[in-house]
Amino acid sequence: MKIEKPKRKSRGTDYVNNAEFSAEVMAYVNSVDAAKKEDKETPTITNSIGESFIKICNGLARSPSFMNYSYREDMVMDAVENCVKAIMNFDVTKTTRTGAPNGFSYFTQIAYYAFLRRIAKEKKQTTIKQQLIERGGIGTFAEFNDDSLNGGETMIEKIRQKNDSFYREDKRTASFDLQPKKKQLFVKKAAEPKTGPLADFIS
Repeated sequence: MKIEKPKRKSRGTDYVNNAEFSAEVMAYVNSVDAAKKEDKETPTITNSIGESFIKICNGLARSPSFMNYSYREDMVMDAVENCVKAIMNFDVTKTTRTGAPNGFSYFTQIAYYAFLRRIAKEKKQTTIKQQLIERGGIGTFAEFNDDSLNGGETMIEKIRQKNDSFYREDKRTASFDLQPKKKQLFVKKAAEPKTGPLADFIS
């Protein structure tokens, strides 16, 4: 009976070969350094390196920590831009366990912090919008005639109530998560007296 080998799981379209990618980045950094020493025009980043940046950022954006954000495309573009800016900071002399620089890990870390900065910006803008809704009237957002003004104010009041409930729930959850969990104490119960013929014989 012939045993079939399990099929290898596909690495997906965003797979980046770390060894090849690191070698390309090292070659580019060395070419830029050589051009500066010879007062030549700085070479541009190759298409292969740029595509690898996009693959790295797209792969990170699909991780459970970032996949549910509605502005994920903005996060990816910010990360790609930061990777391009930071390529000359890549240390070609720094080695890892493999004996060669790890370009994949370096640019993944850059993309990670770019994601965090974009999330912080978006949360700040969301907070500003919520404060405008809470403190402003319907005239802050649009112009209405007298007949429709009351309906608009009712709509704003409903949004305010939803915001208040959201903040209360958010604070309650945060305070609950920050509370230290008490360890459950196990009290040893006293052994109950044994009964039966053997117990009578021992006593």
